[in-house]
Amino acid sequence: MPTPPSKSGPRFNQFIQSEKVRVIDGEGENLGVLYTNEAIEQAAEVGLDLVEVSPNADPPVCKFLDIGKYKFEAQKKANAARKSQKTQEIKEIKMRPNIDTHDYDVKMKKVNQFIDNGDKVKITLRFRGREMAHQQLGMELLNRVKDDMNETAKVEAHPRLEGRQMLMVLSPR
Repeated sequence: MPTPPSKSGPRFNQFIQSEKVRVIDGEGENLGVLYTNEAIEQAAEVGLDLVEVSPNADPPVCKFLDIGKYKFEAQKKANAARKSQKTQEIKEIKMRPNIDTHDYDVKMKKVNQFIDNGDKVKITLRFRGREMAHQQLGMELLNRVKDDMNETAKVEAHPRLEGRQMLMVLSPR
């Protein structure tokens, strides 16, 4: 008995487990429902493999294909889909509650850049020492960020305090 095919990919030839299958030949013609052994023999006469293309149908649908070429095409299609996919990253911007206006503008320019690239932005506001007594300043700063970014980004996670830092997450609209 030959070794079974790898978990990925369709079953073919002797690995097809059902007794009868609906067969489609190489030109796309429906040959009807045949016994699996008979269909494998017909495929071999044409020089192709019997490949299960729809295993959940009743009876399963099989096609006369070259299994190597079929797997190669499927792999190429999967690679193309993966390549065109944009992964969304989370970028982090760190600030302090008493940030100066110019520094704030520089940070906001960077936030805009990240949002335009389609990434999420996590804004971390770190409190040190006595700044913890003035958390309202941090909340005001994050509200200012929220207002400035209102056009291009939406707030995914509202400002919350975690230990000595306040966090907020923005995502592109």
